[in-house]
Amino acid sequence: MHTDTNTKTILLEYIDLIKIINYLNHKYMLFYGGNMKKGFDNKKYVKVQSEKIKERFKLFDKVYLEIGGKLFDDSHASRVLPGFESDAKINMFKELKKDLEIIFCINANDIERNKIRGEYGITYDNEILKLISNSKKMGFSVNSVVVTLYNDQVRVDKFINKLNRNGIKTYIHRFTKGYPTDVDTIVSEEGYGKNPYIETTKKLVLVNAPGPGSGKLATCLSQIYHENKRGVKAGYAKFETFPVWNLPLKHPVNLAYEAATADLNDVNMIDPFHLETYGKTAINYNRDIEMFPVLKNILTKLCGKDIYNSPTDMGVNMVGFCISDNDIVEEAAKKEIVRRYYNEKNNYKLGLCGEENFNKIKMLMNELGIDEYYLDVIKPALDKKEKTNSPAIALKVNKKIITGRQTELLTPAGSVVLNAIKYLSKLPDDLYLLSPSVLEPVLKLKKEMNSGTRLTLPEVLTALSICSVTNDMAKKALSCLKKLNGSEAHATYIVSSEDKNTLKKLKINLTCESEYIDD
Repeated sequence: MHTDTNTKTILLEYIDLIKIINYLNHKYMLFYGGNMKKGFDNKKYVKVQSEKIKERFKLFDKVYLEIGGKLFDDSHASRVLPGFESDAKINMFKELKKDLEIIFCINANDIERNKIRGEYGITYDNEILKLISNSKKMGFSVNSVVVTLYNDQVRVDKFINKLNRNGIKTYIHRFTKGYPTDVDTIVSEEGYGKNPYIETTKKLVLVNAPGPGSGKLATCLSQIYHENKRGVKAGYAKFETFPVWNLPLKHPVNLAYEAATADLNDVNMIDPFHLETYGKTAINYNRDIEMFPVLKNILTKLCGKDIYNSPTDMGVNMVGFCISDNDIVEEAAKKEIVRRYYNEKNNYKLGLCGEENFNKIKMLMNELGIDEYYLDVIKPALDKKEKTNSPAIALKVNKKIITGRQTELLTPAGSVVLNAIKYLSKLPDDLYLLSPSVLEPVLKLKKEMNSGTRLTLPEVLTALSICSVTNDMAKKALSCLKKLNGSEAHATYIVSSEDKNTLKKLKINLTCESEYIDD
């Protein structure tokens, strides 16, 4: 009976820990405890962005709005625009909820090759299910999923069956005949006419996807074709946060976008169509600019008249008008470029990309006059490793650099987080927060399961949560986890996925040297 009671307590405390981390993710999205000053007015953004989208209702009876980037949890935007809430987009769409529905697109080839969403470590097909679930939980109307570039792939058929069994309407789009050069064929029964019509009922239809190349634009245009055939005056607009059209071409925020899309080889450019038509400089990127003449011809044929004179005209992005402190934003963007540099170096070491990705980002760093030591946690981490001859992590909390190294008991991540929350709770550095009576069975179980000899960060936090029931100091330290939100960390090794995911949940910005370590 005593063992059952202890097990129940451990499980309850573990659940409490998960609740704590989830609470931090939602409640403390903005940088907490002075780790980062705000440079972006999120409240203004939600207001002006929703108003800008509503303006398109004056042009069309129905608007198909292509959503570039992430609909939920736009962590890139929140890092380069301090003050931008990671769920700002979806919160803005709440203002328009009664007028909108959502279509999600996924490329059949991405399903077939099991493509992974890098930031979350899940496949695109699972990401679609996650997006649908999150949308419905927030009260949004999800219309359907469109599987694009379908070619009778077996794995894709299984995914479609899965969607259908879960009550999710699914449509199939094959390659559009004539695309992209033969506009007459594209805008005909042999082109878009071959696609099934997706019946929509709202004025605003968001078209989103788990990643680039998912067929969002083609889905929008196909729908406009079918709507116009049915006498509905439907139109297209694009909501792409980056690059920011009314910031300079070489502004760090725009260069950070190039760094983030190094794998796609995106290049920011001055929009030549906008400059020629209006005599004003606007920033766009190569793919939109290259495709604009074709897209303009298709839209003109679909709508019967010219609607847009430039790629920039198609956009409804108001981010640039909501920057409240340019210096803060520039500094944040420079740091993000350095993070991307380390991320791509790790991807290269892991065999996920070629050298060209991090070399491109290195060139961006050179343009801005910054190097790989720009983040002030990097040298302290390397110094700690050299001094102790152990893998290490440095973490900046407010203005204090905290370090942690690998020990016989802890991974560097577990060590540095414990040290940081002891510092924040003003507890002695040599104080042991983890009770031996809790650690002993955990370590025994790890040994029996052959799952390593050291406690990982999630295991440390679980143990600390259990200890906090009877130890007020552990409870005090645990309450300081939220103050790590937005802090910077650098590891002298490639951090394990288990520790890395937990650091991410705590909203700690992590960079890593491209070195493996043994457990």
